[in-house]
Order: sequence, then C-alpha cells, then structure tokens
Amino acid sequence: MTTASPGTPQEAPGTVDPVRRIRRTGFSIGLATGLYGISFGALATSSGLDVWQAMVLSAVMFTGGSQFAFIGVIGGGGSALGAALASVLLGVRNTLYGLILARSLPRHGGKGLARVQLTIDESAALAASGSDERERRAGFWAAGVWVYVFWNLFSLVGAVAGQFVADPRAWGLDAAAAAAFLALLWPRLRSADAVAIAVAAAFIALVTTPSLPPGLPVLAAALVAVLAGLLPARRSAEPPRRETPPDPRPRTEDPR
Repeated sequence: MTTASPGTPQEAPGTVDPVRRIRRTGFSIGLATGLYGISFGALATSSGLDVWQAMVLSAVMFTGGSQFAFIGVIGGGGSALGAALASVLLGVRNTLYGLILARSLPRHGGKGLARVQLTIDESAALAASGSDERERRAGFWAAGVWVYVFWNLFSLVGAVAGQFVADPRAWGLDAAAAAAFLALLWPRLRSADAVAIAVAAAFIALVTTPSLPPGLPVLAAALVAVLAGLLPARRSAEPPRRETPPDPRPRTEDPR
C-alpha cells in the first residue's frame, strides 16, 4: 500500500493523464510533419546541394517554411542573398512564438539553447493547448523533439533518394511543400481582413514573379501584410447601441 503526498495529482480510474496525452500527440505531430522532410531532402539535392549540405541546412535552420524558401530561390537561379532574406522573413514568426512562451520555458543554459532551436509552429501550437505550465512544457518538448528527429531523418531519406530521381517534381514532391504552406495558412483565415490580405499578397506575388529575381516576389508579398499591420484599426460601422433608460414610474406588484 502506497501513500501519495498531498501535492501529487491523483489520476482517476479510467482517465488518461493530460501530460501523457499531450506527449502522444507530440509524437503523432512529429511523425506527420517529419514526412514533409522527404520532399525537402529530394528538392534540396535536385537544386544543387549535396546530401551533407542538405542535412546541415535541415539541422541548423530547422524551420520548414524557411528551408523550402531557401532551396526554392537557389533552385530557381536566385542569389544567396535573396534566399537568405526569404528564409529570415519566414522565420521571424518563431521569434514571436519565443516571446509568448518565455514565461513557461527555460531561458538559460543548455535547455535555453534547445528551446531556441525547437521553437517552431508545431511546438508552439501544442504548448499553447496546455491548460497549465506542466502541460505547456510537455507539449513544447514533445512536439519540438519529435519533429526535429523525424524531420531530419526523413530529410536524409529524401536527400539520398533525390540523387537517383531525375526530376522530383514528376513525383509531386514540390506539391508537398505547397500543401504544407496551405496547411499552415488555412486555419489563420478566420476573418475577412485576413482573407483580403492573403488575396492581395498572392496577387502581388503573381504579378511580380515574371519581372523580379527569384525570392524577391516573396518579400514583395510579405510587404502587403506589413503595410496592413501598420494601418489603423478599422472602426466598426455599426452605430453604438443606446441604452434604454429605466422607467421612472413605480412598479406595482400583481395582487394575485
């Protein structure tokens, strides 16, 4: 017979510990996200990188959107500067995630450095789903670690396979990158303003692609969101409701 301390949370029979559930979710997210690494590895080697360069890029940069942007610019004949700018622009959001999660996660030492590397969309989203500090930490580390492991593992598989595939686009691997972007964008289109900004950015990218060097249309499209954020908030067109003044006459109770 064991006696639990008063501070130990008791798990009711038949229930699943929320932390264990979050860790399992992190493993599933890591596996599903890591599969996109096959596309990245194959496209990286077909764009002119060798296997080791692709793996170093994957392990060090470790943000899928920035990695796809980098090899997209390089593969399209763009400059290294344009590729770097596109990658940095897409990776800025991770800095915002880090600021939001700063209170829940370590900021110093080895764990602090690991947190910087593992702050991505998936780890931030799973951490935000936690109801307390313990669950938020578990969600962040579970998603971050498993995505890192599976992403680099499948990137290696794709990089090796890409050397034996004449055109990875013929296998639809380039479409996987676009699908990943759409999967990240779609849940954020919850308002008319967000939809309008997305449509305007897509239009700018479409118009500037034939005339600008590879990589710069991405930056031009991003300026649409920056300018939209600088505009003053739009006031509601609905007039303010007038409160009905209370009736000054005394109320009489029903004698019944």
